[in-house]
Amino acid sequence: MKKNNFNKILTKLSVMLAVFIVSSCTYIDDKMDTFEVRSGQYNEEVQKNYPKSDSSGAVFLLIDEESIDNDSEPNMFKDWEINDNISEVGLRKILPYFKSNVSKQIPLYTGQVGDEGWFAPTYIPRSWSDAGPGFEGSFNYFMAGPGLGYNGSEDLLDKVPGVVPLRAAGLAMLIGKTVYAVVYDSDISINYSPLNANLKGENLGVVAFTVLDVVERRDASSSSLPVAIIRIEDASLVSTYPLMLFSNAPLPHSSSEPMDVKPSMNVPSPELVDAW
Repeated sequence: MKKNNFNKILTKLSVMLAVFIVSSCTYIDDKMDTFEVRSGQYNEEVQKNYPKSDSSGAVFLLIDEESIDNDSEPNMFKDWEINDNISEVGLRKILPYFKSNVSKQIPLYTGQVGDEGWFAPTYIPRSWSDAGPGFEGSFNYFMAGPGLGYNGSEDLLDKVPGVVPLRAAGLAMLIGKTVYAVVYDSDISINYSPLNANLKGENLGVVAFTVLDVVERRDASSSSLPVAIIRIEDASLVSTYPLMLFSNAPLPHSSSEPMDVKPSMNVPSPELVDAW
């Protein structure tokens, strides 16, 4: 074999080996399920040591796709990790990612002013209590009772009063609190004057977490709400805690006012009342 041909063969083999190594590394990186790879922008905040969660009660919240969605920053959840592949009205299964990552600290975006991602029910309608199967409206909602998700029924989920979209001040008031929330597959729409919410639509399930910190969005639009740094909690355990309403959640004047996007530590304490 001539020397030139031999060198050409060696060159081809070297190129093929390099391509194989790069492809293998890319495949491994794609399969990695670590916070550093998938949501490293707020790595500094999530690495802080925060106190343990308070088991005295769990704040009842609603979360929509502005905060938890598949293939979206900062976490790039896969559809099967958040039940997006099985979403339906009344689904109350724990989101698989949250079930498998108890104690992990991650960031969650919380939407924009006028398109919020976190909502605080401050009032339980009497119709929810009357719906069954229990006597408490919040229990019936989480059980997806008649009109609240049972067999796809949504009669009691339109124009629900007292559902407050949370902006920076409300989010900051929840620091240190444990949350138990139903996650929606799409946007929760809010009407103003009077304030009420349309809670119809498919659900992804439930999650539990403790709000550790609320930090200003980086490299975001002027209307972007803060990032919540959370620690994932065991939802099956948190579901046994007393459920609380965030009764003094700050009320927005409209879909655009106030433009409350910067978190402050100078906020009042949340007034939490039994979610009956």
